[in-house]
Amino acid sequence: MRIIYDANVDALYVRLVDKTSKVVTQRLTEDIAVNYGPKGDVVGIEILSAHEHLKFSGRKPTLEAKNLTVV
Repeated sequence: MRIIYDANVDALYVRLVDKTSKVVTQRLTEDIAVNYGPKGDVVGIEILSAHEHLKFSGRKPTLEAKNLTVV
């Protein structure tokens, strides 16, 4: 899993699957989209205007990982 934040465009992407594949994107709102892989599994979630939706308190968000191996 990778979480990527681009401060230049205030966008956050959560990539759940490392393997590259073609995806189908479903927009839940104007700012939130879910990417599905060929078998219908969720491979990523994109959040635009991340500060607004995720209530970031500073310029850059912080990340806390629990019960995960960080590489």
